[in-house]
Amino acid sequence: MTPGLIEPGPALEPDRITRYSRQLMLPGFGETAQRRLAASRVLVIGAGGLGSALVPALAGAGVGTIGIVDDDLVELSNLHRQLSHGVADIGRAKVDSLAETVRAIDPACTVHRHRERAVAANLPGLLADYDLLVDGSDNFATRYLANDTAELAGKPLVWGSILRFHGQVGVAWKGHGPTFRDLFPAPPPADEALSCELGGVLPSLCTAIGSLMATEVVKLITGVGEPLLGRVLFYDALTARTREIAYAVDETREELTGLDDYEVLCGTAPDPGASISAAELLRRRRAGERMLLLDVREAEEAALRRIPGGSLLPVGRIDAGEGPETALPVVVYCEKDPRSRRAAAALRERGFDAVHVVGGIRSYVEIGGEVVGDADRQTDTSAARGEGVPA
Repeated sequence: MTPGLIEPGPALEPDRITRYSRQLMLPGFGETAQRRLAASRVLVIGAGGLGSALVPALAGAGVGTIGIVDDDLVELSNLHRQLSHGVADIGRAKVDSLAETVRAIDPACTVHRHRERAVAANLPGLLADYDLLVDGSDNFATRYLANDTAELAGKPLVWGSILRFHGQVGVAWKGHGPTFRDLFPAPPPADEALSCELGGVLPSLCTAIGSLMATEVVKLITGVGEPLLGRVLFYDALTARTREIAYAVDETREELTGLDDYEVLCGTAPDPGASISAAELLRRRRAGERMLLLDVREAEEAALRRIPGGSLLPVGRIDAGEGPETALPVVVYCEKDPRSRRAAAALRERGFDAVHVVGGIRSYVEIGGEVVGDADRQTDTSAARGEGVPA
């Protein structure tokens, strides 16, 4: 058990006792813990999958002030997992939609909407007004930024991550235990770090991990229980199994003296429009959008299976300087995506509006995209001309 992070606020009013009666009766909790929650100020990065799950849980538990940092708008593709937003919220700022959800739960909870992206220039100033930081972002650049900002401020960080069928939760608090950098000293290569948009996510995973994160926040604020310091919890939704990995402070790690350029650190600064998901390709095809679909594998591979309506131009020929004759947007794919990534980058350098499909034809098949296969190989002549029916 750790000491409560926050000094207790004033005695509870009768209606607040009624509201929190089921919590007050918990062993070791009582009114003092509830008063600590009421006096607490929690800053949350992200109003998406994790944020839209954990923020309402914090409001329901009695956290007095919640800050939400997010610059995104609600989209249709969010609604299967970001349950604090609805159809009527499409096009609205997520911080506004989430603040409205909190207001419906408890109008007495103060919500500060920071409609901006968390970056090194603003996060330290924002955190100065809060007791604790929660990272519900979906990228490594923000995760390292959150860790370093909290470490420099001497404040605890609760972090979580989700992808496909798996989630992780941990607590970082310099001086009380190890931090995220002690667990993951360096980020993975940018081309190996999938986002939920490109890798997919089970919707119920957001509520599961978001709930665990909210629980860690409550434990830190109240001093009840044992927080996930020096332990990271892994959850596998497919097997309904959890496991823990213990880790310690890395005594050889250099002392943190300032914030970094996190986009450069994580290799995520370049063009965010360089790729699309297999689901986005399927949507564009079903919507009848015009494009040139370019297969950059060898003819033997394309003969086995290919996406109909495209052209064949092996990546070696693109490397040699060839390109399709088209003014249409070019969507490039291969079996998985290494060759298409390289080909799309080369085409963009020559002025083409080109993106590659993350996961390639494998991902396209997995989501139910139509493919064909035959022994009639497309000629290099038609590929060079950019022939084929634009999808």
